[in-house]
Amino acid sequence: MKSIRTIKVLSRVFIFFSAASLLYVSALAFINPQAVMDLVQTKLPNNDAFSSIRGVYGGVGLTISLFCIVWAFTNILQGLRFLAVMWGCYALSRLITIGAEGPLGAFGTQWLYIETTFCLLALLLSFSLARASKRIPVK
Repeated sequence: MKSIRTIKVLSRVFIFFSAASLLYVSALAFINPQAVMDLVQTKLPNNDAFSSIRGVYGGVGLTISLFCIVWAFTNILQGLRFLAVMWGCYALSRLITIGAEGPLGAFGTQWLYIETTFCLLALLLSFSLARASKRIPVK
């Protein structure tokens, strides 16, 4: 019983940390889309580009953050599974870029490691939580 409580706490911390990191980029995109693109040395050329960054990084990031917060309270396992897929897809997109366009710079390489680690952590926590949940006797 104590182990499942520990896994739930660690899982919630991970979900909240993921939500906070996404929320930070989301807020930055809403306030200053160019600041988001400055991270990858890209200049936004027109208002449509500003709008797109606000929509994708701002709006979508905010939506994902809100869902993560809800899952942290209502369905931890679903939140962990979603984050495993999301972080894994981020890492996959970077691997595709390496294959299609060549090596990443320092920014992309650092994030490839972070996203891969987050994907593996979400998988570990979700498998641990699912396994621990099955060991608890039903009353």
